[in-house]
Amino acid sequence: MNHILIVEDERSIAELLEIQLTKAGYVCTYVLDGEKAADCLEENNYDLVLLDIMLPKVDGYELMEYISTLNIPVIFITAKDAVKDRIKGLNMGADDYIVKPFDIGEVLARVQMVLRRYGKGQNELHFQDVTLHLSSRRVTKGGEEISLTPKEYDLLLVLVQNKDIVLYREELFEKVWETEYIGNSRTLDLHIQRLRRKLNLQEEIKTVFRIGYILEERET
Repeated sequence: MNHILIVEDERSIAELLEIQLTKAGYVCTYVLDGEKAADCLEENNYDLVLLDIMLPKVDGYELMEYISTLNIPVIFITAKDAVKDRIKGLNMGADDYIVKPFDIGEVLARVQMVLRRYGKGQNELHFQDVTLHLSSRRVTKGGEEISLTPKEYDLLLVLVQNKDIVLYREELFEKVWETEYIGNSRTLDLHIQRLRRKLNLQEEIKTVFRIGYILEERET
């Protein structure tokens, strides 16, 4: 299981990242300043660092110089959106650069991409008794393989990566079909219906009236 260090001075953002990455199957630790981050890096082993630039005590650029000696991948997550800042961060050895405000689904996708690049990527994602086998794009439920079309798989992947988050219809459509959402399209609804039926997730994939959909754990 991959261990991620989150270095972010805004507690609300740090906690959001921790919650969503933990739901996605990662072990997370967050700290609120660069000095504590350096202590953590000295005392523990991490598979990835999510690093803000504007930090108290030791800023992200200074910390990056230290991390670069440890062979740990780094993704900058920062409000500094100028091209020169992106270039500087990448030239210092960062593996990716995400600008705030960010989409949590995109963060999860980029985390997975960087970890795969280092041979540390997750092989599976889980939701209840449903398992997504990421390398083969297979889906099993209770150990039994379920046949999904490529778009059904992509849709399920986005829902699982964003579980317990309400996704707008247009956002969900554009993530999966990679094209602009047409308001009267029934394509998304039909794929949702098929996923519910094939995976018996009628209660878990919920319609949010006039907004979109959310994947929630079944209440017991």
